[in-house]
This record gives sequence, C-alpha cells and structure tokens, in this order.
Amino acid sequence: MHYLAVLKVVGILFGIFSLFLIPPIAISIYYDDGALIDFVLSFFIIFVTGFVIWFVARKNRKQLGTREGFLTVAAFWVSLAIAGTLPFLLWNDLDISFTDAFFESMSGLTTTGASVLTNLGEMPISILYYRSQLQWIGGMGIIVLAVAVLPMLGIGGMQLYLAEMPGVMKHSKLTPRIKETAKALWYIYVGLTFLCALAYWLAGMSLFDAITHSYSTIAIGGFSTHDDSFHFFYDNNAILFVGIFFMLAAGVNFSLHFRVWSKRSIRQYLRDTEFKVYLSLIFCTILLVTTVLILTDTTGDPWDRFKRGVFQVVSMATTSGFTIEDYSKWPLFLPAILLAASIIGGCTGSTAGGLKVMRVIMLFKQGRREILQLIHPDAIIPIRMSGQSVPNKVVSGVWGFFALYIVSFVVLALLVLATGVDLVTAYSTVTACLNNLGPALGDAVHSYASLPDAAKWILAFTMLLGRLELLTLLILLTPRYWQD
Repeated sequence: MHYLAVLKVVGILFGIFSLFLIPPIAISIYYDDGALIDFVLSFFIIFVTGFVIWFVARKNRKQLGTREGFLTVAAFWVSLAIAGTLPFLLWNDLDISFTDAFFESMSGLTTTGASVLTNLGEMPISILYYRSQLQWIGGMGIIVLAVAVLPMLGIGGMQLYLAEMPGVMKHSKLTPRIKETAKALWYIYVGLTFLCALAYWLAGMSLFDAITHSYSTIAIGGFSTHDDSFHFFYDNNAILFVGIFFMLAAGVNFSLHFRVWSKRSIRQYLRDTEFKVYLSLIFCTILLVTTVLILTDTTGDPWDRFKRGVFQVVSMATTSGFTIEDYSKWPLFLPAILLAASIIGGCTGSTAGGLKVMRVIMLFKQGRREILQLIHPDAIIPIRMSGQSVPNKVVSGVWGFFALYIVSFVVLALLVLATGVDLVTAYSTVTACLNNLGPALGDAVHSYASLPDAAKWILAFTMLLGRLELLTLLILLTPRYWQD
C-alpha cells in the first residue's frame, strides 16, 4: 500500500475544495451578512491543511493502484466532510455541535438532504449558498472533477474514477481517455445546472433561489433555502414543473445524455432499456399515488391533489428529497410507497441514489431466468440490456450488491434502533440515508435534530455507504484488503 500516494492526492483535493469557498466569501461580502470572517478562516484552514498534506508526500512518484484508489476515495470523503463542518462551527449564532455540523456536511456532500438545521430564513445568505454548493460538489463527485486535473500533475486518475463513480457499468468510459471522460461528465453536469437555474429564474424564482435550487436539483440533493422547501413556491406551477423536469433529467444516466448530445439524436433515449423502465416506473407510481390522493384526500381540488402527487413522487423516486408538504400525513400506504420508490432510485451513472434502475432490471431478469431454467434445465437464456447480452460476471455482481444492500440495511436499522429511537423512525431514516433521499418518517419527518447523537453518527456513515454504493467503503473493512 502506497500511503504517500494517497496523502498526495488527498492534499491536492483539499486544495481544490478550498477554492469552492471563494463564492460564499464573495456572497458574504456583497450582502454583508456577517459570515465573512467564518468563511475566510475556513478557506485558510482547509487550504493550509491540504498544502501541508501535499508537502509531506510531494516527493512520492508512485501511481495510484486499485487499492489506493479505494482508500483515497473513502479518506477524502470523510476528511472533506470534517472540513465542511468549519463554516457551520465558526458561525457563532448557529450554536451547533460538532456532531450536527458533521451530519449536515456529510448530508450535503453525499446529496442526501437530511438536515438538522431549522429557521433557514434567519441564516446568513452565504451559509444557505454554501449548503447548496456542498450538494453540487458532491453530486458528480469532486473526485471526478479532480480526475481531469490529476493527469496534468503526473498522477493517474483511473483508480479514483472507478472507486468514485456509481453504477454497474462504470467501466464503460464515454471517451478513450479518463481525463476526457471526467471533462465530458462535468460539461453535462454544468450545462444542466445552468439550464435549470435559467428555467427557475424565468419561471419566477429570485436569482439567488434559482442558483441554489438548481445546485440541489441537478445534484438530486434536496437542500432548500426555505424551511418549507418547495411548498414556498406552491402557488407557482411553472416553478414546480421546472423542478419536476430537471429532477427527472438528473436521474437519467449521464452517459446517455452524452450520447444524445454527441449524436444529436433523442432516439438514443428511446433505445435505452433503463431509461424506458425508469420513466415507466415513475409513471406507474404517479398514477397510483395521484389516484389514491384524488379518491381519499379531502384537501384541495383534484388538480391540486394531482399536482402534489406528481411533484412528490418524482422527488422521492429520483431521491431528490424536495418536499411540497408533509407526505407522512398522506392517506393509507402512500408514505410507504414513496419511501419504497426511493429504494429503486434513478438510473445508473446519474446523481440519484438507490439501488439504480439497471440493477433492478437485472435482478428481475435473473429471477425470471431462474424460473425458466427450472422448466428447461438445459436452456441457455441470456440476459440482455438495450439489445446487448450482459456478461454473467456483471449479473453475479448485481446479486452480490443486492445481498450486501439487504444485510447493510438490516444491520444499520438495528443499530439505530439500539440508540433508543422508535421502529418507524429507525427504518425510515436508514432507508432515507442509505438511498441518499433525505426526508424520512417518525421523529425525523421534519428534521433529524431530535435524534440521539449516536444515531446521527450511524446515519452519517449510512449516507456515505449509500453514496459510494457500499462496495467502495465495505472493502476497507475486510482484512484481506490491508494485507500486502
């Protein structure tokens, strides 16, 4: 294990992250909101820390291997979450504990959107911007951004890319060179963010709200600048449907967006099996939820119930986590349906959480193949995606991932229960954090602030586990990984 190689990359990434504190500093100066010193101090602490780490390992010439890649990703996400607590801790008026600051920082970077903060309207505007920017950084992964820079510094980036990127098809690069792949992903990501912000602004949001909500929307994060999230914009249908459109777009495989853009043909969407199943699942969930709301809810007219149902389904199914109202009060089984939708999540290669639609398709097809082979034992039945046969190694990997997902969910839920919270709160918060969703039920329906500190640490680990799709983190817990 080349530890100096890991330290060198972490130091460089710290330096990159410190640059993202410049916009909040500029905003604090412009609005004179009282948080300038906090951000300036945070900038210097993070930058100097990164420089010191890099300086210690600067003479290292070893390239990152696969093992170092996994360790670098895990170490960086944890250390970055710690660094991200500084603006929250340094702002005296917030009076927040380190546990809560770390939870908020980890929630932002993992695009979970679970929050311990309330009274957002009383916070400095630069803090509100910083929260949304944390999600934007984490959405695609600052490490993927760094992959485009590291080769120019003489440090290979492929191992970071493989360890960081979610999805079962991450070995399929968009371009022949990994640096160009990272650039392509970020061009799409930045382009969608710009279009989303522009659409929000034209629909009636203030410029600040448009920018911050575009960050959270494209990152599929869920942080808002208002305590009541999108209910603040409830009377503006244009804003709600802009949010719906871009949440759906952010939940699509970014590789598919790249193919559509490069080939100048939207037919690429229609040829993709995962995309069609993704939209079909969301459509069916919308149909079910809105029908139940229209038939059983007593508030609002049918159009109002339909609007609420569509927005909340898209938000939960894509794991965005924006809320238009307290969905825990919806009738019958609807809250459970919405949480279940988040388990599937968006497409692989998107910023969404959850199992991912491609994995669910493969699980279904593999289950069907097992049944057919009971009837025809000698038959060779391939599993196909978008007309191409899927290697058995990939199918086996999906089953292994699913098994780890179930085991991790059960263990984590039991650990949260052991901290003293009730059954509904424990299972819903683990579901929300493991799938990087945010909104939960029980005591966490409005905020996670009332949960015990022990539960918050477990859930912070759960967020990271979900963001790195289990294997990247769990591999570090195996003894063989540390054997030379």
